[in-house]
Amino acid sequence: MTTRTANEFRIVHARIVTPNGIVEDGSLLVRDGRIAEITSGTPSGGQDGIPSIDAAGAWLLPGFVDVHVHGGGGSDFMDATKEAFDTITALHGRNGTTSMLATTVTGSKESQDRVLAAVKEYREQPMPYAQLVGVHLEGPFINKKMKGAQNPDYIVPPQKEWLEDWLGSYPGEVKIQTLAPESEGALPYIGQLVTGGVVAAAGHTDATYDQVEAAADAGLTHAVHCYNAMRGLHHREPGTLGAVLTDDRIIAEVIADGHHVHAAGVKLLFRQKGADKVILVTDAISAAGLDDGDYALGGLPVLVEGGVARLKENGALAGSTLTMIGAFRFAVTQAGASIEEASRMASGNPSRQIGIDAETGTLEPGKQADLLLLSADLTLEQVWVKGRPLD
Repeated sequence: MTTRTANEFRIVHARIVTPNGIVEDGSLLVRDGRIAEITSGTPSGGQDGIPSIDAAGAWLLPGFVDVHVHGGGGSDFMDATKEAFDTITALHGRNGTTSMLATTVTGSKESQDRVLAAVKEYREQPMPYAQLVGVHLEGPFINKKMKGAQNPDYIVPPQKEWLEDWLGSYPGEVKIQTLAPESEGALPYIGQLVTGGVVAAAGHTDATYDQVEAAADAGLTHAVHCYNAMRGLHHREPGTLGAVLTDDRIIAEVIADGHHVHAAGVKLLFRQKGADKVILVTDAISAAGLDDGDYALGGLPVLVEGGVARLKENGALAGSTLTMIGAFRFAVTQAGASIEEASRMASGNPSRQIGIDAETGTLEPGKQADLLLLSADLTLEQVWVKGRPLD
């Protein structure tokens, strides 16, 4: 006989998205912050005294995992404070993200160190909102030609000693590092990342097709914000994009907001890579969740108009104001993904890519109860993180 606990409830009459398909009229039991059971139909009688939440046919999905997000609610991860982290994780938690990587921008080594130290300290305490599960270092080892909204003053070639310090001082914190594969010393640096358990990602890069293939041979498995800030496709020189689209070793992020990539481009990526090789991300900056106006990214002035963030200096796109529920809806309603496919791209794939899939990313007994309840029109009705409802 199972002993009941205070932290125990069921969600019933839900359309539950699992790795093995959709469980219609499903019931999911949460016990002590984890998924205890998933069944088809409501347990008979309802006599066990466990509180139930009637989903009334709504979708029940795993919480979203955002591996590329800079900020939100007026705060940026580069602020490197608990207050900023609480603001960002609360804003994105309310929009369906239950796990996320604190993503940096190109800056000095000292600025990267501050973020890593602050994230390590934050993760050692109970986290009340979306969970920080590590850091994504976007740069500073990128190509100035493809800098986008990154600050060119801090762009440098890969520094072996920096990575040794990061891995030694903050073990397990760095989950992804974005770099330009054509940079001097990039290939051995990629090998160093892989040896250290870090996902090597191509981004802000002018790499040729052959250079990306050489990087993949060295262990590169990820491409940030596909299409954006990368050498495009040409029929005689397929470029970075051609390599990302055709190399099955590379998982491709995409910012599915209709501004960074046309819906047809997102649809093409889905069709070419398949739902198991694409990750939805926000690339959100501090302006996410706020009104149009003046903001900053990496010390560079940004103007947000109509929800689109651009550098004041040259009009380059500067991250986004997207949330993961927005990316999910766009994938389904504008780019032709099914609910199951979009869920894999927003939850299962990113969790697997950064090695947290034993704990989250799919709805299976034993995993954390990171849950989303979505209505038929994809309105987000409720979020649970480790079984705790977020307001």
